[in-house]
Amino acid sequence: MADSSTVPRVLETLAKAPPTTETRLGRSVTPRARQHPGQSGIVELRDGRDAFAARVLLADTAERTLDLQYYIWRNDMSGALLFAALCRAADRGVHVRLLLDDNNTNGLDGFLGALASHPNIQVRLFNPFRLRRWRPLEYLTDFARLNRRMHNKSFTVDGQVAIVGGRNIGDEYFDAHQDLSFVDLDVMAVGPVASEITNDFERYWRSESARPAESILGRARAATVREVIAAAERALQQPAAVAYIKALQSCAFVNDLLTGTVDYRWSATRLVSDDPAKGLGRQRPHGTLLERLMDTLSVPRRELQLISPYFVPTRSGERAVAELAREGGVKVSILTNALEATDVPIVHAGYAKRRRKMLEAGVVLFELMRESRVRSRRDRRLTGSSGSSLHAKTFAVDCARVFVGSFNLDPRSASLNTEMGLVIESPELARRIAAAFAEEIPGRSYRVRLNEAGAMEWLEPHENGVIVHTSEPGVTWWKRFAVAVMALLPIEWLL
Repeated sequence: MADSSTVPRVLETLAKAPPTTETRLGRSVTPRARQHPGQSGIVELRDGRDAFAARVLLADTAERTLDLQYYIWRNDMSGALLFAALCRAADRGVHVRLLLDDNNTNGLDGFLGALASHPNIQVRLFNPFRLRRWRPLEYLTDFARLNRRMHNKSFTVDGQVAIVGGRNIGDEYFDAHQDLSFVDLDVMAVGPVASEITNDFERYWRSESARPAESILGRARAATVREVIAAAERALQQPAAVAYIKALQSCAFVNDLLTGTVDYRWSATRLVSDDPAKGLGRQRPHGTLLERLMDTLSVPRRELQLISPYFVPTRSGERAVAELAREGGVKVSILTNALEATDVPIVHAGYAKRRRKMLEAGVVLFELMRESRVRSRRDRRLTGSSGSSLHAKTFAVDCARVFVGSFNLDPRSASLNTEMGLVIESPELARRIAAAFAEEIPGRSYRVRLNEAGAMEWLEPHENGVIVHTSEPGVTWWKRFAVAVMALLPIEWLL
């Protein structure tokens, strides 16, 4: 048996080894990929339960490596279920690596220490806080670094299959939350782009900002590990967890994964990702994801559909969008959260003050309603069910190319946080987004417009026609006033 000092070196060597086709996933994926040279297989994961089931089933299928990179990991039911899946994989000898941004790990030190105590699991924290109990105080001395976060989200198995998109790990992202579900979008990818995602994870894992959890938290005590495991076991025995697992088993997508009959869309697909040095403000000039994304997608000529939960275009973005619509003749349609649906009102303030100029230029603005008037909770397509808040980040250009990833159209994603996503050359996926704007979104969102007098109105679809609101609907006058005040603050660069 190898001694404790040898184990980490062996695991690192294994992690650097190229992905092998000599695994169940490799034997399943490789023959299909060879039939589509230069293309990657893409599957949309719109439904939260499908997205969660895919992660658990892939973790249970892993034979060599599991690489996870996330901004948020909640200590809730879905977090406990995935915790158990990682431990099962590690017990089988799979090398598990978890890279978490440290901004949202408050209260998770015991959980992370328990994971890191497993000989086959390594945990690293991105831009970690040294003061674990008094984190806000550290902003006073190290604000420039701690204000930069890793917003990337990826889940890669054996270097063969990867999930990338907008979802973090938490009940609200996987339709397991009783009060609120985020409307989100991931894609599962196989083929060449899975190798790109594997290499990109390696780049972040070895970056200066990624610190081993043990160096920050210390080694977990045996008693703490037992407590964490016991808490996870109790969470999984709760009626809600039992019911959720039962619901997962009835998903058609689960059967497709288990039988290997998943219907991939084969498309030229490219990973775009920030340099992890951005987390320290050291990214190379012209090397941000936004600049690479603009180069990859090219300038829209006919249509542009944008979906972003946190849409803060800034003055320059407002002008660029307006010029596309007014002078370029491009049909620009945007979906973001209504004030009643957003979970970050201060970000809405950064968007609200830019609406008028875009409307005057002919941009079509939709704001997702919190209550989408869906009769059945199983009717979840793009805009979700009642009690939902938009969290998907995607856009389509000229019904030809699509971006899906973690990137919000705001200054924080552009300049401060690191981000990642996939550019997919798929007219079929692009047409689906365009069709959603034409058929689905208008029935579940407020259409914002300027009336003949130049005043702003919100049109709410109703079974008896249209309800016209003259102020932001669904919220109190006090909340509208607070947002108006926040819009005056010089903090747009932080949003």
